[in-house]
Amino acid sequence: MHKLLFGDNQFFGINHMSEEKARAQAIRFRDTEAIMEVLDAAYDEGIRTFMCTTHDRIAEVCKVVRANPDRYADFQFYPCMPYAHKYANAVTEYGMMGALTHFMPEDGLLKTVMRSGTALATKDADGIAKVLIDAEMKMFSGLSTPVVFMQNVFTDLLLGMGYTKAFRVFHDHIRAKYKAEPAFITMNLPMLADALASEGISQPIICSNINKVGFRMCGGLDQYRNVLESGKIRAIAMSVFASGAIPAREAIEWVAGLKGVESIVFGASSRGNIRNTRDLVRDYMGGL
Repeated sequence: MHKLLFGDNQFFGINHMSEEKARAQAIRFRDTEAIMEVLDAAYDEGIRTFMCTTHDRIAEVCKVVRANPDRYADFQFYPCMPYAHKYANAVTEYGMMGALTHFMPEDGLLKTVMRSGTALATKDADGIAKVLIDAEMKMFSGLSTPVVFMQNVFTDLLLGMGYTKAFRVFHDHIRAKYKAEPAFITMNLPMLADALASEGISQPIICSNINKVGFRMCGGLDQYRNVLESGKIRAIAMSVFASGAIPAREAIEWVAGLKGVESIVFGASSRGNIRNTRDLVRDYMGGL
């Protein structure tokens, strides 16, 4: 993995400290062209990895990148799925069963299975999960996707339910079909690390909040540090600035000093902020 990854929260009006700023960002980035301007700035500053949800707008970004192979020769995506809001909206519109069948292939056998009401059986659920993963991955066809994430809303739901087998299904399918590294986003790094180990998943890539003040770090700093120092996971740190609560240099210097953190993912809306973060990561992590 690269040491610095570019995230997409700012493009979809997500800001954990300011609803006003989130609304302004959502308005600013309502056009794909505005998103591409920022992605181009990040790319030109040397950042080559875009860690993104499977939001419908990302499909438009994929089309632009696919249509310009020379411009984005070494650009890669790290898809994060499922995009929970997309499925929540579908449930509202179509109902639970209708939402699931909505994302199935029109001619798929699993659609018939769903309609017959037998999909709650574990075997069928595993098959449906794989089809849904494939549906989410379709927008990235022909593009580089070396790492694929399970989104935190889904990861932590499964974690809370104790249904850890689903992590293994996701892990094996991503490796077998896409020849990619399966990865997981969570709000509880210590608990997820234990759950993945119980399923025999070794050295997993886990993305979670990691910052100096413990912002949104379920379990606390000490438990996170213990997991990182164990050497049993490959960590990606997000929310390193704690939504602006920590000065950039102080935040990155602290995270870079932690054992087990391989990468930082961040979001920015301006070339200046992108360049500043890039320079700090080069200073404290030895490159991009």
